[in-house]
Amino acid sequence: MSTPLAHLRILLGVTGGIAAYKACELTRLLHKAGAQVRVVMTPAAGHFVTPLSLQALSGHPVRSELFDAAAEAGMDHIELARWADAVLVAPATADFMARLAHGRADDLLTTLCLATEAPLFLAPSMNRVMWANPVTQANRMLLESRDIALLGPAEGEQACGETGEGRMREPAELASELGERLAAGPLAGCRVTITAGPTREPIDPVRVLSNRSSGRMGFAVAEAARAAGARVTLITGPVALPTPAGVERVDVETAAEMHAAVLARLASTDLFIGVAAVADYRPAEVMVHKLKKGAETLELRLTRTPDILAEVSAHRPRPFCVGFAAETESVVEHARAKLVAKQLDLIAANRVGDGLGLEVEDNALDVLWDGGQCRLERGPKTELARHLIQLIAKRYALARGAHSPSTKA
Repeated sequence: MSTPLAHLRILLGVTGGIAAYKACELTRLLHKAGAQVRVVMTPAAGHFVTPLSLQALSGHPVRSELFDAAAEAGMDHIELARWADAVLVAPATADFMARLAHGRADDLLTTLCLATEAPLFLAPSMNRVMWANPVTQANRMLLESRDIALLGPAEGEQACGETGEGRMREPAELASELGERLAAGPLAGCRVTITAGPTREPIDPVRVLSNRSSGRMGFAVAEAARAAGARVTLITGPVALPTPAGVERVDVETAAEMHAAVLARLASTDLFIGVAAVADYRPAEVMVHKLKKGAETLELRLTRTPDILAEVSAHRPRPFCVGFAAETESVVEHARAKLVAKQLDLIAANRVGDGLGLEVEDNALDVLWDGGQCRLERGPKTELARHLIQLIAKRYALARGAHSPSTKA
C-alpha cells in the first residue's frame, strides 16, 4: 500500500533529551511507511539511546561525528544534506534549537541542517519552564520565520514529574503529520527522472555534433516536479544552468552516456519525462587527432544513437512515459505520430526555429495524450513547466487508478 512517505529519503536527527528513546519507534514507523531513513545523532543523544538500536531499525549506519575520517573522505556530511528529501529532528532540545537559530554548525547535525535545501522539521522536547522561557520562544519565532516547521510540543506529564507544554509528540503523530505535510503536492512520493539539455557527439578531440538546446525547459520541468512533491533526478547534457533546489543532478555529455544514466535509474523511476534534445546520430568513428583542413569537402559517416524514450517506454515494468517533440512544421501531426509509435502516455510538442523554442526563455506547447489534447499558450518556460506538471500529475493519477487492483464487492 502506498503512503505519503513512500520512497522519500528522511534524515532523522536525534538530540540529547530523555525523549530520544522515542526515536527508535519513530524510525520503525518511518521505515514501515516506505521511507528510506538515515539517522544522525548528537554526541549527547548517545547517553539516552544507542546507535546500534537505530542502525538496526533504519538499516543504515548511524552518524554522530562531524570529524569522521572515513566518512568525511568524500565530504559525506554534504552528501547527506543533499541526499535528504526532508530533515526531521526529534527530539529537538532547547539547546539544539538555540544553536540552529543562531547559525551554529558545531556538530554534524547542525552542520547538516545548515547545508541542506530540504524541508526542515523540529519536534521540540524539554521541560515546560524551558519551553516557556522567553529565550526559547524567541528562538522558536526566529526558526519559524525561516520556514523551519515545529511539530509540537505536546502538553502532558513530563519525565521530571511536572505537567505542562514541552513533551515531544508521540512517534505515530509525528510520522503522520510529516507525511501529510510532505504530501502537499500532486506528485508527493513519486520518483521522477527527467532528461534535459543537448548531447554532444565527438568528431575529434576538438569538434562535436550538437544542437541549440539550452536546457531551460528541462530544468524548469525538474523544478516544477520537485515543487509538486516529487523526488527528482535530472540527467542533463552540457548546459550552464544552476541545479534546482532539492533535485539530484547527473551530468552527461553524449547520447550513450545519457542512455546509460537513464537505464541505471529506470528500476527506481515511477515517471519518466524526456525533455532532452538527444542527438539522433553520432559519428561512426571518432578521430584520435584533430581533423586538419585540406580538401574542399569532407564527408562524415553517421550512425544511429539509442532511442532512449522508446526503450524506456518498452521497458517492463514500465514507468509513466512523457516525451517532448520539437518540430518545424505540422507540429501536432508529428507529435501525434510519435505518441503512437513510441506508445507514450503523453507528449508535449513545440514549434522551433525563427526565435521559437530554442535558446529563448519562453515557449508554447501542444500537449497530447490518447483521446485528448490541450494547448499551453506562449509564456515563460518556468510558468509553462508548472502547468505541464499539473497536467502530467492528473494523467499519472488516472493511469495509476486504472492499473490498481479492482475493489468490487
